[in-house]
Amino acid sequence: MRLFWTLILVVLYNGCSSEGVNSTLSARPKVVNIGCMVSFNTLVGKVTKVAAEAAVEDINSNPDVLGGTKLNMITLDSNASGFLGIVEAIRFMETDTMAIVGPQSSVIAHVVSNIANELQVPLLSFAATDPSLSSLQYPFFVRTSPSDKFQMEAIAEMVEYYEWREVIAIYIDDDFGRNGIAALADQLAKRRCSISYKAAMKPGATLDDARDALVQVALRESRIMVVHTYPTKGLEIFSMARYLGMIDKGYVWIATNWLSTILDAGSPLSSDEKENLEGAITLRIHTPGSELKQKFVSRWSNLTRKAGLTGSSRMSTYALYAYDTVWLLARAINEFFNQGGKVSFSKDPRLTELNSGSMNLDSMSIFDGGKLLRDNIFKVNMTGVTGPFSFTSEKELFRPTFEVINVVGTGFRKVGYWSEYSGLSIVPPETLYSKPPNCSSSNQQLHSIIWPGQITEKPRGWVFPNNGRQLKIGVPNRASFREFVGKVPGIDSFRGYCIEVFTTAIDLLPYAVPYKLVAFGDGHNNPDDTELIRLITAGVYDAAIGDIAITTNRTKMVDFTQPYIESGLVVVAPVKEQNSNAWAFLSPFTPKMWCVTGVFFLIVGTVIWILEHRLNDDFRGPPSKQIVTVLWFSFSTLFTAQRENTVSTFGRIVLLIWLFVVLIINSSYTASLTSILTVQKLSSPITGIESLVNTKEPIGYQWGSFARNYLIQELRIDESRLVPLNLPEDYAKALKDGPSRGGVAAVVDERAYMELFLSSRCQFSILGQEFTKNGWGFAFPRDSPLAVDMSTAILKLSENGELQRIHDKWLSGIACTSQNTKLEVDRLQLKSFSGLFFLCGLACFLALLIYFVMLACQYCQYYPNSEVASESSRSGRLQTFLSFADEKEESVRSRSKRRQLEVTSVRSIDQDASVNGSRTDRSEIYSNRVVSFGESV
Repeated sequence: MRLFWTLILVVLYNGCSSEGVNSTLSARPKVVNIGCMVSFNTLVGKVTKVAAEAAVEDINSNPDVLGGTKLNMITLDSNASGFLGIVEAIRFMETDTMAIVGPQSSVIAHVVSNIANELQVPLLSFAATDPSLSSLQYPFFVRTSPSDKFQMEAIAEMVEYYEWREVIAIYIDDDFGRNGIAALADQLAKRRCSISYKAAMKPGATLDDARDALVQVALRESRIMVVHTYPTKGLEIFSMARYLGMIDKGYVWIATNWLSTILDAGSPLSSDEKENLEGAITLRIHTPGSELKQKFVSRWSNLTRKAGLTGSSRMSTYALYAYDTVWLLARAINEFFNQGGKVSFSKDPRLTELNSGSMNLDSMSIFDGGKLLRDNIFKVNMTGVTGPFSFTSEKELFRPTFEVINVVGTGFRKVGYWSEYSGLSIVPPETLYSKPPNCSSSNQQLHSIIWPGQITEKPRGWVFPNNGRQLKIGVPNRASFREFVGKVPGIDSFRGYCIEVFTTAIDLLPYAVPYKLVAFGDGHNNPDDTELIRLITAGVYDAAIGDIAITTNRTKMVDFTQPYIESGLVVVAPVKEQNSNAWAFLSPFTPKMWCVTGVFFLIVGTVIWILEHRLNDDFRGPPSKQIVTVLWFSFSTLFTAQRENTVSTFGRIVLLIWLFVVLIINSSYTASLTSILTVQKLSSPITGIESLVNTKEPIGYQWGSFARNYLIQELRIDESRLVPLNLPEDYAKALKDGPSRGGVAAVVDERAYMELFLSSRCQFSILGQEFTKNGWGFAFPRDSPLAVDMSTAILKLSENGELQRIHDKWLSGIACTSQNTKLEVDRLQLKSFSGLFFLCGLACFLALLIYFVMLACQYCQYYPNSEVASESSRSGRLQTFLSFADEKEESVRSRSKRRQLEVTSVRSIDQDASVNGSRTDRSEIYSNRVVSFGESV
């Protein structure tokens, strides 16, 4: 018999186009047949059957919907069985059915969809939520309710909202359960979360099976449970979870919408069942309020009483979607007829040739208009009792939304909504559609939730697994700097700064973490911390603590906590004391600074001389006197004791700016010289990592440190120059010997080590700046919640001052006595004063420019063009201009006045001549006037 049914399925999967016509109805027949497959003995099946029949009755009572055509819905019981679903589907195909409403089970939908594909009959399901049914494999499957893809997205968003990282999935291992959990895993992965454990149960699982699965769940770290199953199995899982003490403080139970289905449509729950569900969260498909919905809800009690159902069958959202599904099909059929579609069926020749015996398989036909009807279904845009009803290009319902329900006491309360448009919110999504979509994390919001154990504080979501296993934590067994990490001789224990930070932080965790510290290394050589990190990824260690630097390569392997100490690479080298000498007064400025300052003294003195020469007698006289005056005036401004006064406006402006520059230079020089003469200085040929890289001298580094790879890979230093050192005594000896005696020129190591090393060795010093920015942290496996909790604990230690107390306890030893010693003071550079020099130079330039323009204008005014033109050569004109520029301005003004008198006299002679009317007399008068004027001169 099993082989026989297998052959039937093979034939149905491999159908081809059929020829011939079995029956051809009129374009607008009086009656069309549709099927309805539900499970009569289930909560969903009872209410959806009533809703679908009510929809058919409403459609048939309104002739405007189908133009007089009546719907004949044949309802069959699938009995929640895939086998019976096949049989019922075949029975539908024997009655020339245009479409099938249902089935309500995803498992049955997978099977029946293959028959629908073969016979091209649309299959409209309001309850088969398996996301994989939307694939291209099932072109004639139409889901008329939100897919589990969106429900799982809502759950993943809640997990992210409450900052959890891992969940445990409890589900039935069939198409419905597997594909739903796969969708959850995809949505969690988008948010950098994951499913840490999958507790799968067979479809016919017993209470013992549920107990065995939950015992394994209780041993896991995560306390976030997502239950994706069927209503009856879900209640059994919660009952067993309470029996095992798992409905308690610290746990989070998230149920998919099977639980809201029970709360909406099931019989009243017993007190034990309500107690089992205390604090659980579930989702319910959101249907906005409307007049259509209100009218349908008000009819519900009459409809259930008419169908012979008891009062326990309250309405659920599936009943609303079943009602709208029938209306959707009716509108698509009406459009089908409007487009000239005909209800015609064709024989499948392969079924005709198949000797089906008493099964009458040859009576099944292919619906010729199936593709047209399917396309019209996806084009329908209507408003039903569930609200706006239409499909997206991916053949999913437009804007699916869910309500977030919290089970509390004897009932439940709504704590928020979820929609793909706006994410989690406390206002109905339909009120947000008028605003731009906003799913940012800062916009997510839910009301407070009462969690299992009747607590309102958000559960941590993770605890140490209760299976008796201790964390195996690797600790570097160092040979040097044991103030940070050191193994206690004779016992299996560790001490030091890093160890105390770890133990103090772990004591702040609100749960116990059993652990065991395991030494890594032989204690004679410093171990390789990178290798210790790699062993975490290999599963040898569960964590690693100690003086472990956080580097890029290591963060790719593990998760680090918040750094508890800052430590980057520095250069340490020998330094020598430098005493002041006879020429120390020249040290504050660089040679370039001295030269530029001296040049500006001369420039400013020359500019002042030019501006004052024609006005001020102090700046006139023989050339030798004027040169001395320029030099004296220039350098006397250093002490603001110049003897000569400035009288010109431009000269005073330039001098004022220059005195400000001199004041800044004088103050800087005084401060620098004071520091040079009073502070003891140390000098070294190495000034930092740059000068060290440019040499070819050997460089020391700590054995096992990441500094070696950094120097080779990042700074391109030849490996032959690097010398591994193990102990602080090795550092001191190598630095003291130097390259000439087999030592090193400098040591590159982390600042934390070097500060401890230098605390009692004053002959060495850190040179230059810290050239990497690292910190030390504790390492845990990737995505370990313990890393997050330990980071929080370290931040608390930092805020309350405990971290500084631990630091002072272990690392504040006897400091070097030469506290007033510092490296050689940097000389004042020219670039530090370039702005001042620029302003002073600009003032000199503008003053000279304006001065020479005014001088040229005055020259043109006092020397008429005729006189200037009389000078035949350029040298003559230049000599005249220079003579004019050298002449005192008072002489020029007096000569100008005499010329004006001459012009006035000439004009008087001309007037007299015109009066006498004689040119001869006029000449004589003019000659006499000239002679008399010349005599007077």
